[in-house]
Amino acid sequence: MRKTELLEIMRSGGSPEVVFQPDTIESIAFATELVALLNLRGGRVILGVDDDGSVTGITRDRLEEWVMTACRDKIRPELIPYYEIIRNVEPGKDVAVVQVDRGWAVHHVWHNNHRTYNIRVGTQSREASAEELERLFQQRGSFRLEVRGVSGSSAKDFDYRRLNHYFQRIRSQDTPNANDADAWQILLLNTEFLIEEDERKPATVAGLLLFCANPNRFLPQSGIDAVAYPGKEKDYAARERLSIRGPMTALSGEDGIIENGLVEQAVGFVKRNTQVTAALADGSRREQTWTYPEEAVREAIVNALVHRDYLLSGTTVELSIYEDRLEVISSGRLPNGITPQRMVTGCRSARNQLLKDVMRDYGYLEHMGMGVPRKIVKGMRKHNGTTPELIEDEELFTVRLWNK
Repeated sequence: MRKTELLEIMRSGGSPEVVFQPDTIESIAFATELVALLNLRGGRVILGVDDDGSVTGITRDRLEEWVMTACRDKIRPELIPYYEIIRNVEPGKDVAVVQVDRGWAVHHVWHNNHRTYNIRVGTQSREASAEELERLFQQRGSFRLEVRGVSGSSAKDFDYRRLNHYFQRIRSQDTPNANDADAWQILLLNTEFLIEEDERKPATVAGLLLFCANPNRFLPQSGIDAVAYPGKEKDYAARERLSIRGPMTALSGEDGIIENGLVEQAVGFVKRNTQVTAALADGSRREQTWTYPEEAVREAIVNALVHRDYLLSGTTVELSIYEDRLEVISSGRLPNGITPQRMVTGCRSARNQLLKDVMRDYGYLEHMGMGVPRKIVKGMRKHNGTTPELIEDEELFTVRLWNK
């Protein structure tokens, strides 16, 4: 924001999209204002300006850290706002501008184990009534979450090595020059990895999950938490615990994979925490057999990442290995009337179509969409004669593979 633009906003007074506050505001009150803006269509909280438009300036030490902490601790789903300092708005007085885009979820303030949903009514922020909250949820549900912009992100947050690999090697198309930011922006907007929201062009949820070097920074629910237990139940004395983070996609070169994505990391975790047996095939050739067939494990992991509900921000995908079974647990109910029984027969439906399409481009998913019946169900029966379990329980979906 330019200083002249800020001065014009201050002269015109408050508006539904602008809130003036001294930077001595309490964190809970600050979070309330941001949540109301998120649940409207986005806006700005200008710190260092009183309600009457008089400039008090920044007085709080480490203000940016305080802002980011409040957004993480007091707001759900968590977010990273845009933050900038406007210098010398009046001689010797600086002002901070905290801006958020329209939330892709219905946000709420989280304080003392209690959630409060706030909205903007004119120039005031207040708690939503039951009817207003119902309409708000309905409105947010009309959007595809995966192509909603993520506040605080931009084209700068992508790993352009992965983007070049995807467009050039996977899709066989030319990419702009590395220094041509405008051409890159057009390409990423057209492929829905960026989205245009007013003057800003944040990265989408799908774009960050697929191609951001550190998507967990913006989407704490991304990634996989993996644990290998020595017995048949959860145990503090695990053989290995690992927080698997990073983009979904691998980065490959002429000689193979250069950097693993989430899927490769998870499969590697399974391999080193399960047994392998060797036997002679055809009486002369020695073959290795893993506890679980790699295709079934990979399919379960990919499905969890692609089809989970990313609105549920408090949980990652869980990968658990026990003495007698392997479980992959993802958040959210099955979408669009899908049931475990229908999945086994090959019924297909995608919550996150863009994620599905890109992962299918890479070969992580079948073009026929028959991975569950072919790779998981049929694959496990052929491997050890067991039948996998597909379990929907409240807001969780579990794929359970048995070790015979």
